Amino acid sequence: MDTRFPFVDWFRNSSPYINAHRGRTFVILIEGEALVQGRGEQLIQDLALLHTLGVRLVVVLGIRPQVQQALVGAGITPRRHQGRWVADEAIMAEVERVAAEQRLWLEARLSLGLPNTPLHGVEMTVVSGNLVMAKPLGVRDGIDFHRSGEVRRVREAAIRGLLDQGSLVLLPPLGYSSTGEVFDLDAAEVARHTATALGADKLILLGEASGLLDEAGRLRRQLTPAEAEPRLAGAPAGGELARHLGAACAAARHGVARTHLLSWQDHDALLGELFTRDGVGTMITQHRYEQLRRAEIDDVGGLLELLEPLERRGMLVPRSRERLEYEIDDYVVIERDGMVIGCAALHTFGDARMGELACVAVHGDYRGGARGDLLLGEVERLARQRGLEALFALTTHTAHWFFEHGFRQAELADLPPLKRDTYNHARQSKVLIKSLA
Repeated sequence: MDTRFPFVDWFRNSSPYINAHRGRTFVILIEGEALVQGRGEQLIQDLALLHTLGVRLVVVLGIRPQVQQALVGAGITPRRHQGRWVADEAIMAEVERVAAEQRLWLEARLSLGLPNTPLHGVEMTVVSGNLVMAKPLGVRDGIDFHRSGEVRRVREAAIRGLLDQGSLVLLPPLGYSSTGEVFDLDAAEVARHTATALGADKLILLGEASGLLDEAGRLRRQLTPAEAEPRLAGAPAGGELARHLGAACAAARHGVARTHLLSWQDHDALLGELFTRDGVGTMITQHRYEQLRRAEIDDVGGLLELLEPLERRGMLVPRSRERLEYEIDDYVVIERDGMVIGCAALHTFGDARMGELACVAVHGDYRGGARGDLLLGEVERLARQRGLEALFALTTHTAHWFFEHGFRQAELADLPPLKRDTYNHARQSKVLIKSLA
């Protein structure tokens, strides 16, 4: 295969996602550390690309490190409580100044259209304003938070109108009250409330961490809110983990389809998460994007694509589209983000109280994740549900896998009569049986 242009294959494989994301609404939080560490230019290019591809963008801009630097320069030591600054008038003056500077810088970079720059020929209208209404945190544990606030509501209709006009909406972590005051807000809270109010398709939180890790240090690709929330218990108040994970779980529980935890330190994180099947970070969602389920007639095309390489290598008996359509009710599949990546079939021989475990297949890119075990477990469950006493399988290549899962070698005479009569002697498949007792 010609590999002179590896990006071509990536581009071809990303086309389903380009189509799926067009017209969708994404709320993206960029923490201030990303800009301090020089990642702003790359992220701006990625935002411009998403805009060009038809994604409706709301960008929430964090400014914590820039404000901290400004406070140090001004000789101000902020008081903290419950993970938040106590924003008195002196601190709030720095917050407002830094927010204005960062907003203007980002607007200027998104207006850059010189030749030989990534945004050449791309016209983007960036709009900010009093789009987030806020209220004061008030007095808590005897401490007056002054102008530290929390989101009261997001002006959803106004933001939708701006998105409908093709604008990119930029939200600094500031909120406005009906009495004309400005409040310091947590950027993750702004992002969460905005995504929820808009019913956004995605909430993307770009922080220092690449996602959530398990006990062995491996990245967790997908979690439900119920699975993720226990991690909040030991997270320091006001820290990135608490802020981002809290926002992600709340958004998922309130209608945001998918929330992604990504690292701005990974230059490929944003596009890699959005335009590849497996992504690069952790996704929090109420609805699993990999699921085991009964097959449907619309899965036939995916089954043919999954089985063809195995049939070509002689590991499976070829199955026609017509046969798959006829037997579709016998199949279970593992679907990952719209793609069939695994399957198995249970053909029932009721008179013999036996079932055939057939057509066990897992896509080559997804082996090693116990998906074969998952398929076998589901077939065994269905077999017991139907009152079957044993499973049998015919195999030429993978007898060891069946032995590891409780099958024993048997004889042709042990098969149900109908299967025995249609046995293909040319293939010389091994006969394996497992009791379900």
